[in-house]
Amino acid sequence: MNEYASPGLRPRTGLSAPPDLSAPIKAKILIVDDDERNAFAAVQALEDLGHDLVVARSGEEALKYLLVDEFAVILLDLHMPGMDGYETAQLIRARKRTRNTPIVFLTAIFRDEAHIFQAYSAGAVDMVFKPVDPFILRSKVSVLVDLHIKTEEVKRQMAHSQWLLEENRRVQAEKAVAERALQRSRERQEQIMRSLPVTFHSRIAAPPFEPVFISDGVKAITGFTPEEIMSRPDFGSSRIHPEDLARVVESVSGALETGSYSCEFRWLCADGQYRYLFDQGVLATGIDSDRQEVFGVILDSTDRRQLEEQLAQARKMEAVGQLTGGVAHDFNNLLTVVLGNIDMLTRKAEDAPQRARRIDAMRQAAERGRDLTRQLLAFSRRQHLSPVTLDVNALIKGFTPLLRQAVGEAVTLELALSKKSVCANVDPTQLETALLNLAVNARDAMPDGGVLTLATRPVGGQVSVEVRDTGVGMSAEVRERVFEPFFTTKDVGKGSGLGLSQVYGFVRQSEGHVEVESQLGAGTTVRLLLPASAQPAPERRAPTVPPETVGGTERVLVVEDDAAVLMLTVDMLGSLGYQITTATNAAEATEVLKSEEPLDLLFSDIVMPGGASGVTLARQAQTLRPDMQILLTSGFIGDSAGLAEHEFPLIDKPYEAAALAARIRDLLDRPRRTRRRKRQAVGAEAATSA
Repeated sequence: MNEYASPGLRPRTGLSAPPDLSAPIKAKILIVDDDERNAFAAVQALEDLGHDLVVARSGEEALKYLLVDEFAVILLDLHMPGMDGYETAQLIRARKRTRNTPIVFLTAIFRDEAHIFQAYSAGAVDMVFKPVDPFILRSKVSVLVDLHIKTEEVKRQMAHSQWLLEENRRVQAEKAVAERALQRSRERQEQIMRSLPVTFHSRIAAPPFEPVFISDGVKAITGFTPEEIMSRPDFGSSRIHPEDLARVVESVSGALETGSYSCEFRWLCADGQYRYLFDQGVLATGIDSDRQEVFGVILDSTDRRQLEEQLAQARKMEAVGQLTGGVAHDFNNLLTVVLGNIDMLTRKAEDAPQRARRIDAMRQAAERGRDLTRQLLAFSRRQHLSPVTLDVNALIKGFTPLLRQAVGEAVTLELALSKKSVCANVDPTQLETALLNLAVNARDAMPDGGVLTLATRPVGGQVSVEVRDTGVGMSAEVRERVFEPFFTTKDVGKGSGLGLSQVYGFVRQSEGHVEVESQLGAGTTVRLLLPASAQPAPERRAPTVPPETVGGTERVLVVEDDAAVLMLTVDMLGSLGYQITTATNAAEATEVLKSEEPLDLLFSDIVMPGGASGVTLARQAQTLRPDMQILLTSGFIGDSAGLAEHEFPLIDKPYEAAALAARIRDLLDRPRRTRRRKRQAVGAEAATSA
């Protein structure tokens, strides 16, 4: 048996008295943070726990302390110069003496899922985000310290029992005294176990983990007495949640090789409810070679789990509140313009120029509302994209004149484009919008003028598009929130806070990434990493003058569940000469398609009530009427529409009469052979299915 450094314990040989079980066990907590202010804040938060607090300024200094001292828990900053938190944690886990010491990572910047996964992979048992909430930090550390103290208490109890046995063998004359001391020790141990909110246990280290001993504290946690749990060898394992069972079996069985284990799982208690239990233990050696046991402690971690979920929900609601507040503010402004002008138009007669100005104001407000909706969809990655293979250099060169106008004469626009051709598979309109948003942001960051550089280069299987400015830069706090919707550092009325959100959403929906590098006073670089394309980009044709709005006399089936939109669409197409049949859902439209009524084109909304989407209706129309053209529309496609890429033509809402007329005329004027090939393909597919 090893010697113990805990208070009240001495070497096992030559003892004249049993170890003092009443002596308090004091734990040591190691705080590793290069920032003196953060370390001081942690000390302030934890000093009330009454344990020894040791501060290390670097990973190297922390390792020196770990060579000579044993710590109950290590608070480790992830972002440190030199040896960072990940490397320090790996070295701690590599040493046998410290491999099981709980590590809680502290971080202010690494909040994404990848870094959190990396942190737990490096050996962390928990993470705390800066700025640290003293209450949360103190609660988390208190649980781990209590676990350490209870483990030390178990060790001390084992040492005490061993001392009694040795004393009994060594001094037969004092047998009666030793037995009374052992009895007192057992009573004290039971009192301690009953008073602590933990369960001590020992059990067989192999499935089904038959219990050997369970303390009385288990009833307060699970509702079952120790006798009930020990009534069957598989009682404990049979009540583990099925989704957690395999992981628990792997963890506990692994103690046969590693010497220890720790796991958290859901356990079905006597009241029929699952509670989260945290189980940690060590392999007991030298007791029974045929039936190896593990000694451990079980904690009820349900409250901690609920606290974490409540904190996550609170943060989520804060984000939702910020989003809805921003949307309400902007849309209320737009609606004020629309409703105010409508009221003025209905209340008094005005001359034609005044009426035209009011109508123009309403149109501009509606267009701003449309743009705002598209920016929100871009941020949420729900917008409709039309990616094509394009030469990024050519797009930037063609877009440069507009960018020069946007940034003004005080800003010098420079191009540092790759000499190699860089082709990407993205939506060209959205890429131009993203570049314009970044250029305007850069302009605002250079109020006294500066240099704006657009650079491109191939990076592996991606195309890097960098937008660099020499402006004021951003602080770390601003940089973390820069892509949040409606977050802006500009004065009220000078920015919606959606520009960078559109950039982020567009790039992520295009299966790319966005990187931001910025420091106060040192400018900002935004890097768009877009998916590269191995296909050559087709030559860009010069824009043509849009033709005049042209109608026709063909028969169109319009499917729309919104009565106002349906009436407007019927008016638009009717004024162009088309013959209109209407339906308000997919079921009504299907009946029309099955009838003998002649139809040339189906124009349907995608998202409709009744369980069938416009996409489903369009596929039915292909089967029922192979010669009929199809055009779909939606203001928000969503996840459930099942729209295959490029399966059907699509026009986004809100649409104007000219744009709708052009799309319908284009479809109806397609050569007959295109429709014939389509009909043959549908027939072949139907034959294959049959």
